Amino acid sequence: MHPNLAAATEALNHMVAQIGELVSLESPSRDAERARTSAHAVAALISRVAGLETSLVESVNGPHVVAHSSGTPRVLLLGHHDTVHAAGTVGTRPFLHEDGVLRGPGVFDMKAGIVQAITAVAILRQQGVDTSGISMLFTSDEEVGSQTSRGLIEQMAGPLGESGAVLVLEPSADGGALKIARKGTGTFQVVIEGRASHAGLEPEKGVNALLELAHQVQHIATFGRPELGTTVTPTVATAGTTDNTVPDRATIAVDARVVTPDEKERVESLMYSLQPVLSEAKITVTGSLHRPPMHESMSQRLFAIAREVGRDIDDRELVGVKVGGGSDGNFTAAMGIPTLDGLGAVGGGAHGPTEHVVVEEIPFRVALLAGVMRRVIEN
Repeated sequence: MHPNLAAATEALNHMVAQIGELVSLESPSRDAERARTSAHAVAALISRVAGLETSLVESVNGPHVVAHSSGTPRVLLLGHHDTVHAAGTVGTRPFLHEDGVLRGPGVFDMKAGIVQAITAVAILRQQGVDTSGISMLFTSDEEVGSQTSRGLIEQMAGPLGESGAVLVLEPSADGGALKIARKGTGTFQVVIEGRASHAGLEPEKGVNALLELAHQVQHIATFGRPELGTTVTPTVATAGTTDNTVPDRATIAVDARVVTPDEKERVESLMYSLQPVLSEAKITVTGSLHRPPMHESMSQRLFAIAREVGRDIDDRELVGVKVGGGSDGNFTAAMGIPTLDGLGAVGGGAHGPTEHVVVEEIPFRVALLAGVMRRVIEN
């Protein structure tokens, strides 16, 4: 058995227990107090298992967990400890380990990935590898847009340069595939202001925000370019207050995703150029494609390394896929830092009641991560 795989297999029971501990400490996004408890647990685990010094960086959403490198920066292990699940979910769906599967809110996205990363560093230390160039960052607001953590992510990734690597512990794609490209993502909010009037007695004195909404939704739906991978999708709309009043306000939420920076600029320009069709209606647009695209070119070298490591461990042929969702790896890739995503757990059901992790895949994923880090460190 490959040494990394043997070491990870030996540590499996400990990892399962650690994953259970983190899942049971719920950390919903924007719940600062629960995030604080989670952050302290993650920091303690890093110190105890990987032997790295940690600190907490405060934010309105709760602390981000940092383990800084003490040597020349070479690798940033990047992830998040917040989850989409509401407080109390663990009461109805507690952490379970049965039939070779781990279940519980946040277990796949991405509490298991955190534990796998920490264990991989510990294995390298046991092997005498110089881990002084490894840093870690587990943020508290990735699931809600990384508004407070983006600057910290870019600050920690910057010193890596083109010879370093950002390895993102987001869960794998179907069947354990790595994520070699991600679309740029963002949300826009369109607010339409009209004028209220009685719908039966004098509708002509009103400016119908709902009617303007209908015009704008159809127009926005034409902004996508499927042939380029660009999607622009109105998703949530609201209008009106009572059934006998011309609505004076309406809103539209728009989800947008792009593959290339040029499309980011085009979509943002179109959204901010929206003009009302109805006389006297007013339109205000906020939001942006705040996560830039993670282009495939930024993962090419690291994916080739990962494939070599996978073959070396157990003759496994790793697959890379391009996905529509964004992650914090989008930020580092946009900086020109080599970035490989989807190195976390193998399983499925992210964000839902069937969320799970396949236990027998955990040792391989740890061995893979350790192998990729070692090759980057030793260049």
